[in-house]
Amino acid sequence: MRPETDVTENDLRHLLNKWDPLGVADDVQDEYDCMLVPLLQRLRGGADQTGICEFLRHELKDHFGLDPLGSRPDAMAARVVAWWAAAETADGTGCL
Repeated sequence: MRPETDVTENDLRHLLNKWDPLGVADDVQDEYDCMLVPLLQRLRGGADQTGICEFLRHELKDHFGLDPLGSRPDAMAARVVAWWAAAETADGTGCL
């Protein structure tokens, strides 16, 4: 695994833990790691905010058994897409 991939995964993990739809991130730092690779694959593949939101909504409902509306997957998708755009710009290569 490339070092920048570790940094990218850690940054995304931090975002997911800040969102914390289950309310467990203070105790379980890797609770949302199951979403890291699928999210990064979607982002690297050019997924837009709608695509990210659909993925998050599906995970909340089908994987975690939550009502997606209460967790605001749309707002989280916007944060993830904005983070990705900023990370690509900061990288200087346009690809992470």
